[in-house]
Amino acid sequence: MIQISPDSIADRFMRYVKIDTQSNPASTAHPTTEKQKDLSKLLLKELFGMGITNASTDEFGYVYATIPSNSNKKNIPVICFCAHVDTAPDCSGTHVKPILHRYYDGNDIILPDDNTQVLRMSDSPYLKNHLNSGIITTSGTTLLGADDKSGVAAIMEAALYFVQNPAVMHGEIKILFTPDEEVGQGTTKVDMQKLGAKYGYTLDGGEAGSLEDETFSADAAVITINGVIVHPGYAKNKLVNALKVAGAVLDALPKNEWSPETTEGREGFVHPVAVTGMAEKATIQFIVRDFTLAGLQQHHTQLKKITADTVAKFPGATMEYVAQEQYRNMKEVLDGCPQVAAYAEEAIQRAGLAVKKESIRGGTDGSRFSYIGMPCPNIFTGMQNIHSKLEWIGTNDMAKAAETIVHVAMIWEERS
Repeated sequence: MIQISPDSIADRFMRYVKIDTQSNPASTAHPTTEKQKDLSKLLLKELFGMGITNASTDEFGYVYATIPSNSNKKNIPVICFCAHVDTAPDCSGTHVKPILHRYYDGNDIILPDDNTQVLRMSDSPYLKNHLNSGIITTSGTTLLGADDKSGVAAIMEAALYFVQNPAVMHGEIKILFTPDEEVGQGTTKVDMQKLGAKYGYTLDGGEAGSLEDETFSADAAVITINGVIVHPGYAKNKLVNALKVAGAVLDALPKNEWSPETTEGREGFVHPVAVTGMAEKATIQFIVRDFTLAGLQQHHTQLKKITADTVAKFPGATMEYVAQEQYRNMKEVLDGCPQVAAYAEEAIQRAGLAVKKESIRGGTDGSRFSYIGMPCPNIFTGMQNIHSKLEWIGTNDMAKAAETIVHVAMIWEERS
């Protein structure tokens, strides 16, 4: 029976979240913040301390490690377990003070550094699954960093288990920790040849038992509005203000559909994220999301038509529409190698959990890995209320995530 201690992984996790690793979407450096390397260096030191000698980090903040096969079988595919070290820019990640509530009793938890931050079961029903067991919260002024240091902790705890239990049979295992996932650059500088894995699993999911093999397909769209500029003192019947045209475009968007705040499940959306410019020229940046490429194209067609129809109401104004691919639904790749997700399902069941197949209304490093040669579904860690001051995680969930990693590796050895 595979069993990993919730207390042990909690200690590890709390050690990691105290290190500030927020990434920066405005930076063009790699990694976007140097402080991400602080955790990378600690992880490398800990890997060496476990006895894993084939481990390294690079100038970009990636950590690579290899656990050699201990099986006599020669045809076991090399598999990778991956998590990201950075935390989101949405909420402060400086001076994180994690609090372990060892025996959660179901009562409201008032976070001590900001008593307006209250974790309630009525707001977070999943807390019911953690009665009389451990949960970890913030102190109320920062995010926790469970996204994705819970994944990092699960992989490290599983790595230690492999080292300490050589009777557990497995093929060659690769470990990868990436920077900058939260700003969409987690795979930008990864060395896939150095990694050398055929299949992968990100540890970056939510409730225990969840397995995600589908993400949005994602594009950006940039609309540039060109107005007609003249001196405002002599502008009657001549001036066309690009900022006002941009405002009219935004106002023309559907009010009760087609946006993040009005969609759920498998519904896609179009979402304006930034408006910049002057009277002469204005730019609107959108993100466009759908689970199918056909749906994605329909969104572009509709957005372009709404914009063109609106701009036409302002004689003299013109528009430009540029679409840019961001990432694609990993299910299109994973359907070609169904055993990758199937083995994860079996591993979750062996860990004593019910499988919850889910689709991600977003993307992961696994989306990009799947399209650059390593099909890569996403496995749970237990993280909840991510990117917020009310972020929390159950210690049992993290332990189960680590156990699932061990079972995945064992199943690949058994089936080969």
